Amino acid sequence: MSTFADRLREIRAAPTGKKVGAFFDYDGTLIEGFSASAITRARLRSMDFGLGELTGAILIALRGVTSEQDYAEVLELTKPAFAGKTYAELLAFGDDLFTHETASFLRPQMWQIIRAHRERGHRIVIASSATRFQIEPIAREIGADHALATDVEVVDGVVTGRVLGRPLWGPGKAAAVRALAKEHEVDLDASFAYSDGNEDIPYLESVGHPAAVSPRYGLRAEAEARGWPIIDLRNPRHNRMAMAVRTGAFYGSFIGAAVLGAAGGLVRRDPSVLVESAIPTGNDVGLALAGIDVAVLDGAQYLTSNRPCVFVFNHQSKLDLPVLIHLIRRDATGVAKKEVKRVPVLGQILDAAGLVFIDRGDPGRAIEQLRPAIGKLRDEGVSLVVAPEGTRSSTPRIGPFKKGPFHIAMQAGVPVVPVVLRNTGELMWRGAQLIAPGTVEVKVLPPVDTSRWRAETVGDHAEEVRQMFITTLADWPVESFEDGRMTRSTGDNR
Repeated sequence: MSTFADRLREIRAAPTGKKVGAFFDYDGTLIEGFSASAITRARLRSMDFGLGELTGAILIALRGVTSEQDYAEVLELTKPAFAGKTYAELLAFGDDLFTHETASFLRPQMWQIIRAHRERGHRIVIASSATRFQIEPIAREIGADHALATDVEVVDGVVTGRVLGRPLWGPGKAAAVRALAKEHEVDLDASFAYSDGNEDIPYLESVGHPAAVSPRYGLRAEAEARGWPIIDLRNPRHNRMAMAVRTGAFYGSFIGAAVLGAAGGLVRRDPSVLVESAIPTGNDVGLALAGIDVAVLDGAQYLTSNRPCVFVFNHQSKLDLPVLIHLIRRDATGVAKKEVKRVPVLGQILDAAGLVFIDRGDPGRAIEQLRPAIGKLRDEGVSLVVAPEGTRSSTPRIGPFKKGPFHIAMQAGVPVVPVVLRNTGELMWRGAQLIAPGTVEVKVLPPVDTSRWRAETVGDHAEEVRQMFITTLADWPVESFEDGRMTRSTGDNR
């Protein structure tokens, strides 16, 4: 038996370099559940599903998949999902499905394990029986060196549906791992592998450091018999009705306080009442009603010590804005896409609060659109809060940083203050509408001096700050979560 923390320590004690492999199964290991389920739901919604295929799927589900022949039948049954479509169409379908659905099932603990392997310079490999269209998005997100998948035939850019070579199920996956190791001189005895499935016992026993991740019964029994580490991961489950009530209470408090603040500002002829008092107060009450605590683990002094400044944060969730309002509170403005301005009530509140709205469809005018923020920084001492990624990420990955916020800091002669949010995406995923209760963890990094920056090197400085985010998240102290959870939760209502 092993804990998540034990595994991290084992990885950090391993040799460095690409000769050590880290092999990850996808379905049930990196994600909870199966990506094929998301494909089935999408096809059912579009009525792209024949009665014979549906009947066959039910029969296979009842019987189970226990051999390579059974899996071959599954692939034959799902052939209509791929045959006749272009390779580009299927890749785009896989990307869209991952971004808007499958990414919400990623196990955050496994993401941390991947980060630990990356820090050691290990060769990261996805090894899955799924098709390449299902695993390409996750392989790209985690920065995998290789993606081993079940491939299908493509003729003149069109997929025939015929499987190429041996499916990567059971012994087939083990064979593919050994072939890759031979080609790239990977030391399998020093390597790591992860899976949840009974069929993956041959694959797991091919490496020196296997681990069963929340395993099914057969693999659990085998792992216990062999003394393999078992990493049981448990994410909180919450009653959706309670989440809906809490989320409604948050928005009610936020909007109600803002409306009262706007009215009070008109009566007093002082518009600052809205921004400096009403919104922060309503936001704090709303977060409490939603069951959200905000814990600043390090650097709280940097929230106030070097203002005005440009606060930059990693964007994962709709929850980011309330968390930033709670942290920064006053003398600050933010940036939002112009579409937000059209949201009833909320758009008007944010406009009255002085947010800068930009047109993401015209990136060439980014600096020009942000020029009012430069004026506020220089002339009014008002800080700017902005997400340099530009949009919410569907995973914990830190995306490329746009240069605009860093140009602004340089031109205004103010520092950049990085605010690292670890887990807002766990409590309210990118596409979610409901807030789960829990604790948001934050680290505020020391201010970055921009006085010696030059326009031609701003891109380099933006990347330096991005690497600060990556390093901070990789070094986050998660060892205290002995049961594998990444987020302190106020409840676990199954």
